[in-house]
Amino acid sequence: MTGEGTRSVHPPAPRQIAQRPLVAPIYRTSTFVFDSAQQMADVFAGREPGWSYSRTDNPTALAFADAVAALEHPDAVGQAFASGAAATSTVLMALLGAGSHVVAPQEVYAGTWALLTRQLARFGVQTSFVDLTDLGAVAAAVRPETRLLWGEVLANPTMTVADLPGLSAIARDAGIPFVVDATFASPAICRPLEHGADLVLHSATKYLGGHSDATGGVVVGSPELMASIRQARVDLGGALAPDEAALLSRGLQTLPLRVARQCQSALTVATALAAHPKVERVDYPGLPTHRDHALATQLFDAGRYGAVVTVTPYGGREAGMALLDRLRIVQRATSLGGTVSKAVHVPTTTHMSWDDAALAAAGIGAGAVRVSIGLEDAEDLVEDIIQALG
Repeated sequence: MTGEGTRSVHPPAPRQIAQRPLVAPIYRTSTFVFDSAQQMADVFAGREPGWSYSRTDNPTALAFADAVAALEHPDAVGQAFASGAAATSTVLMALLGAGSHVVAPQEVYAGTWALLTRQLARFGVQTSFVDLTDLGAVAAAVRPETRLLWGEVLANPTMTVADLPGLSAIARDAGIPFVVDATFASPAICRPLEHGADLVLHSATKYLGGHSDATGGVVVGSPELMASIRQARVDLGGALAPDEAALLSRGLQTLPLRVARQCQSALTVATALAAHPKVERVDYPGLPTHRDHALATQLFDAGRYGAVVTVTPYGGREAGMALLDRLRIVQRATSLGGTVSKAVHVPTTTHMSWDDAALAAAGIGAGAVRVSIGLEDAEDLVEDIIQALG
């Protein structure tokens, strides 16, 4: 008989079960065991399918990526990441090289802006930030060294809607990939691959997980293009942990139900605030007065215009901060897409690195408050925000 130490770390192998589990198991392991040296060599070399190391591939993480891909497009495959930022940085590293040029939205997500201007710029990557609603300006910004067109289905926090077919045509004519960050929409609202995008990216922390209790990211696209994304993920190390993957997979099961309810409530909130005398501006594409309402109606699933409402009260920065302080139901917290409604004062949080000129150029008011609508009753949210206006 072997010693107690050996028996402690070498328990009997798990029992094999004949029935398929309804919920995929969590493979909480960093490594996998092989039957022979040859099998190990074949799996490592890619001659035989299998699992070697969870930074390379993990069954739970891959199951989540497969589930997102199935929601986005029947022919797509996915890769899962430790965060949305990890997904973004990996895509950029996979598609760009020294001296590459990127065309990106003027209103691009602050984290993506930081990656492009603070990190990749050190390696000679240049970026032109353009008003993506002006397709002529986008086309004019493309250079011979342009390697990527970046878009966002819904911009933060103005809820500007990207003309996905128009942008994809520009990318196609230039022979460059069109990558779309769909975090603010989710596949329950819009599926960019259906409109010409080459890759679609999500911070899964938001709507896909949906409960503010897990962090992750995912990228979906054609098997051919995703091969380079997977290799970059392996090389850079931004793998999604299995426990996070399980939580995110659970969130996917209620995604359409949650998003439909949140969009309905968001329209109720936006409509009420747009009529309030203390409100200077409401950004929400479900409102007929939003400049992109017709485009959103064309691209989005019926009745779903997103679940983020940005309200700008009269009175500038002080009014926005005061509104935030007086909220009772809506929580003062960052992020979006969860069951609980959350709000931030945009200029002092998500866009704190932008000066007044940059904010104005992007159409963001000094008092702008971004509200992520959760699953509370819409009437309660309206009452809370209106009383917070003072």
